[in-house]
Amino acid sequence: MMKITQTLLALTTAVMMTAGPATADSAADLNDLEIAHVAYVADNIDIRYAHLALALSGNPAVREFAQTMIRDHSAVNEQALALLAKLNAQPEDNFLSRSLQANAEQVVDEMSRLRGAAFDKRYAENELAYHKAVNELVEKTFIPNIENGEVRALFETGLTIFKAHEGHAENMVAALK
Repeated sequence: MMKITQTLLALTTAVMMTAGPATADSAADLNDLEIAHVAYVADNIDIRYAHLALALSGNPAVREFAQTMIRDHSAVNEQALALLAKLNAQPEDNFLSRSLQANAEQVVDEMSRLRGAAFDKRYAENELAYHKAVNELVEKTFIPNIENGEVRALFETGLTIFKAHEGHAENMVAALK
């Protein structure tokens, strides 16, 4: 059974916390600028995972996927930063962005110790689980709670891209078994 990463636990916890009454530590209570920061951090985490894959994997399919992650997540972050500049706003740090960042360190440490097929398999499984969790959080919690129409549109566009990543990661996991 695949070990669930700490990052995924944080995302799953955030999604589950939205099912009940809103609290100060609920993803459903985050404002648009806090949501933007979570997304920015999540994108940067996936970019970091991809750079690790480029450094450690010799598998052409894994390397191609990692390059796609860097390209697509960087492009979405650039669009998000441009929108924030247009709105004269700054993203706001919050419990979820801090938790994601802290837990990503553990995932990077774990994956850094792997090599060859073990790394490729772990990276692919992490990418699939990570995209599933992030996509669910974005679709079910963030998008319904975003107040600014331009921010919501950016998230909807990003979700389409990241669902394609999820499908690609699913195929990669299957191919590496």
